[in-house]
Amino acid sequence: MSQKKETLSLLLSLVLTSGLSLVLLLLSLMEHWGRINNNSSTTNSANQNLTQNPSNNIINPNPPPVSNCKIPNLPQGIFSYSGSTTWAPIRRDVDSVLKNSCPQFDLRYTQPINEKPGSGTGIKMLIANQLAFSQSSRPIKPEENETAKTKGFSLKEITVAIDGIAIAVNHNLNIPGLTVSQLKDIYTGKITNWQQVGGTNLPIIPLSRSKEAGGTVDFFVENVLNKDKFGNNINYIGTTTEAIRKVAIAPGAIYYGSAPEIVPQCTIKSLPIGRTSEQLIAPYQQPKITQSQCANKPNQLNSQDFRNGNYPITRNLFVIIKQNGQSDQQAGEVYANWLVTSQGQELIEKAGFVRIK
Repeated sequence: MSQKKETLSLLLSLVLTSGLSLVLLLLSLMEHWGRINNNSSTTNSANQNLTQNPSNNIINPNPPPVSNCKIPNLPQGIFSYSGSTTWAPIRRDVDSVLKNSCPQFDLRYTQPINEKPGSGTGIKMLIANQLAFSQSSRPIKPEENETAKTKGFSLKEITVAIDGIAIAVNHNLNIPGLTVSQLKDIYTGKITNWQQVGGTNLPIIPLSRSKEAGGTVDFFVENVLNKDKFGNNINYIGTTTEAIRKVAIAPGAIYYGSAPEIVPQCTIKSLPIGRTSEQLIAPYQQPKITQSQCANKPNQLNSQDFRNGNYPITRNLFVIIKQNGQSDQQAGEVYANWLVTSQGQELIEKAGFVRIK
C-alpha cells in the first residue's frame, strides 16, 4: 500500500513538472513572435518613409557651400577685370572678401599681354572688350571715350575711394618738406640740388615710372607738373618696389607714388608737402613713427587731411564701366556699388585708402 502511494506521488510530480515546462515554452514562443511582428512593422514604416520621401535615399558627400551673398542684382559668371597698380591692395584685401562671400560672382584679374598693367592699359583693354570693367587711379580721358563710342558704347567712371600721392626720400635727407612748386621744379629739371630747397649740397636723383606705366604718372604730370614735360635728369624705373629700394640706398633720390605704398615703408621716409612752405602737411599721422619703431608700428595715413583737402596732392580712385546694356555693365555697376557700401568702405579703409562715405 505504501509503495502504491509513492508511485502515485511520483507520477503526479512528473505531470506538474511537464505542464510547467510546457507553459514556459508557450510563453517564450509568444514573446519571440511579438518581437518578429514589431520588427516587421518598424521595417515597413521605414520603407514607407523612404518611398514617400525619395530624397532621404540620397547622401550628398559634397553639400553646396552656404553663401552669405546679399548683393541685389548680382550677375553670375566669370568677369575679367584689370587696371591700375595702385589698386593692388584693394584687389588683395577687398576683392577677396567679395569673391568669398559671392562665389557665383567670379572676379578674374587679367594681366595685359604685351603691356605693363596700369590705368591706361586697363581702359584700353576695356574698350577692346577684353574686360568687364577696369580699375583706374585717374579719370577717363576724352579721347578714350571717343574711341569707346566707335565700338558702340560709352565709358562711365564711379568714384569709390580717395588716394594721396606721397613723396619718398632717403632717411638721411634733412629737410622739413617740399612745396608743390618745388616738387614740380625738381621733376622738370629746374632744381637739381637739395641745397636749393634747404638741404645739404647733394645732387637730386628724381625717380619715376614711365608715362606708359599708368594713372599715377598721368596724374602727376597733369596736376603737379601742369602738363609740363619731365626733365632730362629723370631716372625711369619699372616698379614702385624698385624705386623704394633705390631711395633707401641713394641719399639724393626722390620718388612719388600712391600713399599706401609709401607711407608705411620703413626703409625710406615720406615728406610733408604744402601749397606754401608755411603750410606743410604730412601724409602720415602725427606723431611720426621713427625708423627704429617702424617694424612693429609703421606710420599710418593722414586720412583726415586727405579727405578734407588740406593735403595738396590727392585724387579719386574710379571703377570704369562700359555702358553697353549687357552683363559687363551690370557687373561693373554692382562691383562699384558694393565698394561704396558700409562694408566696402570699411574694407577700403583697412586696405590703406580714404573712404568717401
